[in-house]
Amino acid sequence: MVVQLLQLISVHFKEFWREPGIIFWALFFPILMALGLGMAFTKRGELVRTVAVVTAEGIAKMEFFKSGQKSEDGIYTTIKIGNEKLGLTNYRFIEVEWDQAVQMLQRGKTNLIIKSYTDSVQYYFDPSNPDAQLIYIQLFNAIKGNKQVADPESIKPLKQEGTRYVDFLIPGLMAMGIMMTCMWGISYTNVDRRNKKLLRRMVATPMRKYNYLAAQFISRLTLSAIEAIVLIVFSIWVFNIKIEGSLPALIILFISGNITFTGIAMLVSSRTSIGQIVNGLINVVVLPMMILSGIYFSYHNFPDFIIPIIKVL
Repeated sequence: MVVQLLQLISVHFKEFWREPGIIFWALFFPILMALGLGMAFTKRGELVRTVAVVTAEGIAKMEFFKSGQKSEDGIYTTIKIGNEKLGLTNYRFIEVEWDQAVQMLQRGKTNLIIKSYTDSVQYYFDPSNPDAQLIYIQLFNAIKGNKQVADPESIKPLKQEGTRYVDFLIPGLMAMGIMMTCMWGISYTNVDRRNKKLLRRMVATPMRKYNYLAAQFISRLTLSAIEAIVLIVFSIWVFNIKIEGSLPALIILFISGNITFTGIAMLVSSRTSIGQIVNGLINVVVLPMMILSGIYFSYHNFPDFIIPIIKVL
């Protein structure tokens, strides 16, 4: 019985290593996600924002714009707003006609249009766009004379461990790895074997069915553990993250997650024998969880009425 189980586990690992694409998605893709999103939210350089300026006859007379000189192509030299603690934003202002400004807005080249007159400035932007709101607040204060936007002395950077975005991201990527490894590894594999009549042949052998299920669970649990360890070691090395909670609790949660998604994967794979259909069923399960369940950002950002549904996921 034990030999049979070990042979089945060996089969799963051999199938895994024969597919280089699986190795990439299981081991390297979460690391690339952690590196890209972690770098984007923890080591941000100076931002550069473009603002379209229409009817700029009043620009040169404003104190704010005197620090920038107009170039031949109608672009003002970069004007910095902010401070070292909040971060510096480099604004460049392009003088264009109204139609060109609207086209820039439509194409995402700018989020705000300034229409300048001799003694006033009007701002055109989408109030529902958070980025446009931030640009408006920064420019309004800077043009009015407060270039700092905020008092640097009143800003106390939060350096407590576990408060960075990357500290939130890594556990989400671990959960995503468990989900992907189980859903695609088990559901798609079982449907593929059913299509090739391999399951029928295996059932005709002295193989015990619970050994088949146990082999799938153990192999996926092992692969998930390897993926999680690689991700954690990489995150400690690059981002200096630390496990703040109980390590035994983390291990129990990790195992229970694998059990849960193994069961869901088995359920999905039992509903069809067609590869295209199982792809759709897997995505129906996976995509809502990826988008809603707090892998990349907190699900509390969603409206209150959808929170109970997300908690069910």
